[in-house]
Amino acid sequence: MAAFLTIFLFLYGLMHAYVLMRAGAALDLGFASALPLALFMVLMILAPIIVRFFENAGLALSARFTAFVGYTWMGLVFLLVTASIIVDLFRLAVFLLSTALQKDLSFLIPPAGSSFKVCLMCVAIVAVYGWFEARAIRTERIIVRSPKIAADARPFRIVQISDVHLGLIVREERLKRIMEHVRKASPDLVVSTGDLVDGQMNDLDGVTDLLDAVKPSYGKFAVTGNHEFYAGLDQAIAFTRRAGFRVLRGEVVTIPDAINVVGVDDPSGPGYRSSGKGEEDLLSEAANGRFTLFLKHRPDIAPESTGHFDLQLSGHLHDGQIFPFRLLVRIFYRHIAGLRALTRGSALYVSRGSGTWGPPIRFLAPPEVTIIDLVHERS
Repeated sequence: MAAFLTIFLFLYGLMHAYVLMRAGAALDLGFASALPLALFMVLMILAPIIVRFFENAGLALSARFTAFVGYTWMGLVFLLVTASIIVDLFRLAVFLLSTALQKDLSFLIPPAGSSFKVCLMCVAIVAVYGWFEARAIRTERIIVRSPKIAADARPFRIVQISDVHLGLIVREERLKRIMEHVRKASPDLVVSTGDLVDGQMNDLDGVTDLLDAVKPSYGKFAVTGNHEFYAGLDQAIAFTRRAGFRVLRGEVVTIPDAINVVGVDDPSGPGYRSSGKGEEDLLSEAANGRFTLFLKHRPDIAPESTGHFDLQLSGHLHDGQIFPFRLLVRIFYRHIAGLRALTRGSALYVSRGSGTWGPPIRFLAPPEVTIIDLVHERS
């Protein structure tokens, strides 16, 4: 967590320095005018630390207010940096074209002040849209066919929630919407693929009833995500269990006359591979002819594991949450959302997530609750 925070603050600080430089040049800010803006930016950079301080001091209201302001600002800064970079790339393209053609094309470049104001306007529009998109939870439905599902059985319905990030910003109101989608689906099994809670999870006892009220006939299973470790693993697992989930930490559960469910820890802390077994060994334990559902927070695919599970459910990536962050995520992960066929008969589904991390904004990456129907298919 310390390493993550150091890298985050450094990169976040660079983003603010870039925005301050652009604002100063576009608006012709002098030292006296730029200083208050710079001080505000320093405050926003430190907002995650300030939030933690307020929490530790028992100042819940102050922590929630600071989190809302600080993380909303984080989304705005990301969007403004993106818009400004696009303008800079356009300026560079005009310059290169002018050089190549040996013509003065500077008339194509809008004044710095005008372009910055257009960027601000675009950011405001996207942010308002993103605020509403983050609350517009969608139901995604997929059908997975397998000869391991009994021919005379009705479809076995799994509902996946992921990356809810319950904490200071995502609270009862959002969770009620999520669970309404879950209830309407009438699932046989409910799974949470990590990050059910956020790094800040004080005063959340009241929301466990909303989760615990849904009691599917074959139970509820969960695995840890990286934020369970950030929040404090013991209290995060205790919360998840109070919400009615069985937390799988390197375990195989065989549901009689149904499926296998295998779950592993996220590799964020010392609990990783808490069973002491690798994925291949763990999944081999489920080789009993039944359909094997593999719960793993990150959509990493171990080549030796394919063929040992039928469907892996993951999350973690939020589909980038705020476009174009999705493009950066694709550098590290080959598949970031939706269903994908793998080798040796396995498949992967990556959820866009049901909540938000950080900024309470989503842009071109709406939240989801996923309904997976397992049906028979002849081999």
